[in-house]
Amino acid sequence: MHERKQQVQAALLAHDRIDDWDGELVIAGREVAEDRPDDWVLEGWYPNKPGKAQKTALAALFQGKAPKITIEELPTEDWVTLSQQGTPPIRAGRFHVHTPDHPADPDTIDFVIPASQAFGTGQHRTTSGCLEMLGAMKARGVLARNVADIGTGTGLLGFAALALWPRAKVTLTDIDPVCVPVVEDNAALNGVPLGPKPGEAVMVVAEGMDDPLITVRGPYDLLIANILAGPLVELAPDFGKAVMPGGSLLLAGLLAGEQEAAVRRAMRLAGFRLGARLQRGDWAILWLRRRRMR
Repeated sequence: MHERKQQVQAALLAHDRIDDWDGELVIAGREVAEDRPDDWVLEGWYPNKPGKAQKTALAALFQGKAPKITIEELPTEDWVTLSQQGTPPIRAGRFHVHTPDHPADPDTIDFVIPASQAFGTGQHRTTSGCLEMLGAMKARGVLARNVADIGTGTGLLGFAALALWPRAKVTLTDIDPVCVPVVEDNAALNGVPLGPKPGEAVMVVAEGMDDPLITVRGPYDLLIANILAGPLVELAPDFGKAVMPGGSLLLAGLLAGEQEAAVRRAMRLAGFRLGARLQRGDWAILWLRRRRMR
């Protein structure tokens, strides 16, 4: 569905407010082309042929006249992996992230992340923005001894935190079990030790913060969550409990504007204040600090 940027972003915001959305109907918005930044398309994926209910749900996200919906049957392929193959390396602050078909850069903190079914290869502006912000936090004297990466995907952001703070304990979590072998393979590929001790990373499959191990390993002095605006708002009270006073919260996956305002409002109520902010394209990356107890 081709529309103007503001209309697609408004549709994404409308989607965030729907509690009973069909979880099998996955949507995303993107630019049509780099030289047409104001022309966007809203795409949806459904495991079966979409029917009237799915088309009605998509159309209802738009105010006024709904755009034309085009349906296309896709071959049985891993489209996430295919879309990431052949992607160029990215440089984000101190970090260099590339697929195995590109050489390493010895003058950086280098990670090789193959195309995979999990989100977080570094190509998306939210992921690269988080890498930039982690480097800025380190440069400003942040000390992280206990780190959690919520919604880790490939494990990249947790690995990056461990590279910056080599003696930290790192907890990697994701709701999708497919991330477990992806994280294990990427850890082996990049020499990241897995285990419960300082200098190692542990992987947990959990919805949000809902796992006893996440609670037991807290509180955290650095918590990273590059997910979506809606879940960030919902998880704000849990983050407030999980991050120690004076600790840092790094958030991404939210559009600048209304989504960012909603997330910042929820985090403020949970006891966080803004430390720094980056904007990469339409995406905001937020570094928040938990208020110290008086």
